[in-house]
Amino acid sequence: MRDTRESRLLLVLLIAIAFALITVDIRGGQESPVDGARQAAAAVFGPVENGVAAAVDPIGNAIGAVRDSGERHTRIAALEKENAALKAELGSDDRNRNRLRELDSILKTAGAGQYGIKGAQVIAIGAAQGFSWTVTVDVGARDGIKRDMTVLNGSGLVGRVTTVGPSTSTVLLANDPDFTVGTRMEKSDELGFATGQGDRPLLVQLLNGKAKVKPGDRLVTFGSRADKPFVPGVPVGEVVRVDPAGGGLTRNIYVRPYVGFTKLDIVGIVVQAPRADPRDMVLPQKPKPAPTVTVTVTPTPTSPDGQQAADGQRNQQGQNQQNQQGRDQGDATP
Repeated sequence: MRDTRESRLLLVLLIAIAFALITVDIRGGQESPVDGARQAAAAVFGPVENGVAAAVDPIGNAIGAVRDSGERHTRIAALEKENAALKAELGSDDRNRNRLRELDSILKTAGAGQYGIKGAQVIAIGAAQGFSWTVTVDVGARDGIKRDMTVLNGSGLVGRVTTVGPSTSTVLLANDPDFTVGTRMEKSDELGFATGQGDRPLLVQLLNGKAKVKPGDRLVTFGSRADKPFVPGVPVGEVVRVDPAGGGLTRNIYVRPYVGFTKLDIVGIVVQAPRADPRDMVLPQKPKPAPTVTVTVTPTPTSPDGQQAADGQRNQQGQNQQNQQGRDQGDATP
């Protein structure tokens, strides 16, 4: 249709009629005079709408599928997160079980030596405090911890408390080069002084240069005056090497400590010393040596008849070999 004056007037007239019908429909409500026309239009265009809806449904279904896929992805992500949390919880349970075993071992050691202890957890290592072999534990003055208290675990001597804060304390480990503790040999009671050497065995200088010492011998702490910094009887380690006696006043031996200083977690701080020296009671029991199996071989006696039969068999075998050699030579003659 061309844009003429008549077409413009017709458009304006149609718009005016449309507004008029809308106004009459709204004011008429359910009794609207155009309700019949609306129903007729619905009857005519309803099938068309259904067809269009049927054609559009796959698209809607696809959109719904994408939306559901997103929801499933969210659920899968949530399940994966729950699984990760469960694994972490299981790992935490394993760690808790390890800690319970460590605590049980510490309690057994404390019971054997009659030490009153305060349990603590290692929360930091010495990198934050310098180049010394030290750790920080989560107990301090508020927990009754004081300077120069002995620190141990289920294996033996860990170190001594050097610095005490309100809620934390610093422990100097027994393998630190500045660490020295008086020691006593098991059974022989030979005295000495153990000094830390980092990741190497402890160096122990025995006061008796002629003392008889061999690898496998064990040492415990000798104890200090007023039990500070060391209580007696705490296992120190086991001899791994002995320097030859050179006639000096002292003798050097090398001791592998019982404690693994690189994997400390739960420790016990001795807050009450034993009433009496436990001596060697805290040392672990030595494993019993495996019994030596001795095998005795007894030759079977041979009767005279059996001996003759054996000699005859050997003679027959020799005769057969000679006959075979003769046949071989005859075959080789042209």
